[in-house]
Amino acid sequence: MTKKYVIGIDYGTESGRAVLVDLEGNEIADHVTPYSHGVIDEVLPESNVKLEPDWALQHPGDYIEVLATAVPSVLKKSGVNPADVIGIGIDFTACTMLPVDASGEPLCFREDLKNHPHSWVKLWKHHAAQDEANLINEIAAKRGEAFLPRYGGKISSEWMIAKIWQILNEAPEIYEKTDLFLEATDWVVFKMTGNIVRNSCTAGYKSIWHKQEGYPSKEFFRALDPRLENLTETKLRGDIVPLGTKAGVLTEEMAAMMGLLPGTAVAVGNVDAHAAVPGVGVVEPGKLVMAMGTSICHMLLGTEEKYVEGMCGVVEDGIIPGYFGYEAGQSAVGDIFAWYVEHGVPAYVKEAAEKEGVSVHQWLEKRAAAYKPGETGLLALDWWNGNRSVLVDTDLTGLIIGYTLLTKPEEIYRALLEATAFGTRKIIDAFVESGVKVEELYACGGLPQKNKLLMQIYADVTNREIKVAASKQTPAVGAAMFAAVAAGKENGGYESIVEAAKKMGKVRDETFKPIPENVKIYEQLYQEYTKLHDYFGRGENDVMKRLKFIKENAKSKESLNV
Repeated sequence: MTKKYVIGIDYGTESGRAVLVDLEGNEIADHVTPYSHGVIDEVLPESNVKLEPDWALQHPGDYIEVLATAVPSVLKKSGVNPADVIGIGIDFTACTMLPVDASGEPLCFREDLKNHPHSWVKLWKHHAAQDEANLINEIAAKRGEAFLPRYGGKISSEWMIAKIWQILNEAPEIYEKTDLFLEATDWVVFKMTGNIVRNSCTAGYKSIWHKQEGYPSKEFFRALDPRLENLTETKLRGDIVPLGTKAGVLTEEMAAMMGLLPGTAVAVGNVDAHAAVPGVGVVEPGKLVMAMGTSICHMLLGTEEKYVEGMCGVVEDGIIPGYFGYEAGQSAVGDIFAWYVEHGVPAYVKEAAEKEGVSVHQWLEKRAAAYKPGETGLLALDWWNGNRSVLVDTDLTGLIIGYTLLTKPEEIYRALLEATAFGTRKIIDAFVESGVKVEELYACGGLPQKNKLLMQIYADVTNREIKVAASKQTPAVGAAMFAAVAAGKENGGYESIVEAAKKMGKVRDETFKPIPENVKIYEQLYQEYTKLHDYFGRGENDVMKRLKFIKENAKSKESLNV
C-alpha cells in the first residue's frame, strides 16, 4: 500500500510554517514563509494612516501567500506525490479576527475601505479594545453572568467580543458593512474549501461560546450596547463544530495554487497552542503543555469544569474531545528577551557575540548560566506586554528591582528568564489551588529548542520535570494530526485525535529535572515575586496605570501641538 501523508500549517505572529508528516509522525519536510507585511502596528500598508498605541494588525493576503509558497515547497522538497497527501489542517494565533463581506472577502481588500484601520485583521495582541473589555467584565459581573467564572472572572481585550465592540464604537460604518466577523483560522479554511465553518476551540475560548449553553443571552448583549443585541445570530452566525471535523475539501482553484489535488480533506481550524497538545502526545489530564514562543500558552486537560482565577477559559472538547480543556497564558516571554537584546544590551555585548560567532542570546545565556539562583540580586515582573493570567490586565507593565552600579547585562537577562518562570509558576499554583492537578510539564515551540538555561530555570522554579517536544514545529504537527482525523480511517487516516496522538506525538529523550538546592532558593525568590505581583497587580499601588495614563496624555497633547 502506498504511504500516506498529511500537511499541517502553523500560522504564527510573524510567519506561517508548513510541515509534511507521515502517519507515524515523522516530519518529511518543512518550510517557513515570513509574512510580507509582518505585524502592522505603526502605519497601514501603502498609506500614511498612523495607528494608535496598542494596535496590532495583519494583512490577510499574507496568509494566502503561505499556502501558495509553503505547501508547494514541502512537496518539492520531499518529492511526495500530491495524490498521497490525504489531508491538510491549520492552526492560528487567536483571537486573530477580521470583518468580511457577504462573499467572504476581507473589507481591507476593498479600495474604499483599505485606508480604514478597522477593516483589517486584528492580531491576537491587538490590545486597543481594553476599554470595551473592562465594560464587558463590569456589566457581566453586575448581572451575575454564568459565563464569567469560566474565563477566570475576566474577558480579555484580545478576544472576539471586545474587538467587535471596539469596531462598533469607533467605526460603526465598518460594523454595518461587515457580514461576518471571523477568526482568521476559519477564514483561511473558508478560502481553501469554500465553506464557512466555525471551530469549537476559538468559539469556546475567544467568543464566550459554551457547548451546552451557546453564546451569552441577547439580554446580556443588549446590556452592553443595544446595537449588539442580535450579534450572535447575525455577524457571529454559523455552525460551530468540534476539532478534527472535516470542514470540506480543497477547491480546484486552491488545489492548483497549492500543488495538491482537488478533493483533499481539510480539517476545521484550530488554535496554535491547542494544536500542540496532541502534538506532544498529551491526551489525558495532569499534564500541562506550555507552547513557548513570543508568548506562552499553558494548556491542561481535566475531567470536570472547575473555576480557576485568571484562566483564559475552560471549554468542553476545547482541546481534546471528551475532556475539559483549560487555557492560561503569559502575553510576553520570548518577546521580552527579544526586547532586551534589541533595545537594552550595550554595544560591547553585540561586538563580543559577533567576535565569538554566536547570537547575542547565546552569548548572554552562556554567561547567565554561570550565576547561581539569587546571585544576581535582581527580581523582575514579566509584564512587558501586560498580564494575561492570572491578573488579566493589559495595563500592567514591566519591572526590574535590585539594580546596582555593578549590574551586568547577563544578570539582567537571567532575571528576565526567571521572571517568566515565576509567571508560569503563578499560573500552575492557581490551577492546583482550584483542584485541577498538574503533575508533569511539557514544553514545545521555539524557546525550549534554543535555550537550555531557560528550561532548567522553569524546572527549578516549578519543581517539576519538563519534557520537551521532539519537533520544532509542534503546533503544525498537531494540525497535521487533526488533518489525519478529518481524512478518516477509510482514507488511511485516524478515527480520533487520541489514536492519532498515540501514533504521531513525540517528545525528546532528554528532560529537565529540578535541582533540589536551586528549588529552595527559587522558592524564596518566588515569595518575593508574589509580594511584588500582588502589590502592583491587585490594586494596592496602581503606579503602572498612572504612568501609562500620563504617557498617553502627554502623547495626545503632543499630537495636538503638531
